[in-house]
Amino acid sequence: MMENMIFGRYVPGESILHRMDPRSKLIIVFLFVCVVFIANNAWTYGVLAIYTLLMVGMSKIPARFLYGGLKPILLLVVFTFLLHVFMTKGGELVLDLGWLKIYEEGIRQGIFISLRFFLLILITSLLTLTTTPIEITDGLETLLNPLKKVNFPVHELALMMSISLRFIPTLMQETDKIMKAQTARGVEYNSGPVKERIKAIVPLLIPLFISSFKRAEELAVAMEARGYKGGEGRTKYRQLKWGTADTSMILFLALVTILLIVLRG
Repeated sequence: MMENMIFGRYVPGESILHRMDPRSKLIIVFLFVCVVFIANNAWTYGVLAIYTLLMVGMSKIPARFLYGGLKPILLLVVFTFLLHVFMTKGGELVLDLGWLKIYEEGIRQGIFISLRFFLLILITSLLTLTTTPIEITDGLETLLNPLKKVNFPVHELALMMSISLRFIPTLMQETDKIMKAQTARGVEYNSGPVKERIKAIVPLLIPLFISSFKRAEELAVAMEARGYKGGEGRTKYRQLKWGTADTSMILFLALVTILLIVLRG
């Protein structure tokens, strides 16, 4: 399962999303995170779902690949749905088993909140799948450039986020290797009592932390050997170019936002 994780992974391609400026994609993701909270009924969530499916189609990322990568998240989505179903009260009583009561509002909130969570994960995943870590770093640094006037470490923040994204698939692969090695030694992760499974995680975390610190040290030595002294005076080989597609996609999201506001009313 770990090797199928898609967070922080880049998939080369020639789609519209791949060719877009990373600044516009970052703006779209930020706006979508805000816009998704406008939805409050079936019509508005339907519009958001259609918009997200259109983005997936334009990315030309295979649906099977996305499903395999998001499969671990589906368990969390289902848990979110069940949590709202069992905990939220309101509306008509749908099911009454004495010790368990399910209300209409709980089902409604469970569907909407879990769908909102899934759409957010899907859109943010498309950002990393269609944009290299270097492009994300350059785009984020350019967008935050005005903060340099107040001595905010823009370059360091962008670099830190880029390294974090790059290390996610690496750490997932490392975790998968350690799990397979310990499974071969008789450790059970998928069976037995919950208490025993939790105990089995501890031997997994220790070598993972050691491996993470080792990789961080190797990265620091490599950067120092190449003369890295921070962002001051550094130039960029690749120049960002804002195109017609970038403006069109932002305007498209603006129209979706207006439609959501109308349907919300």
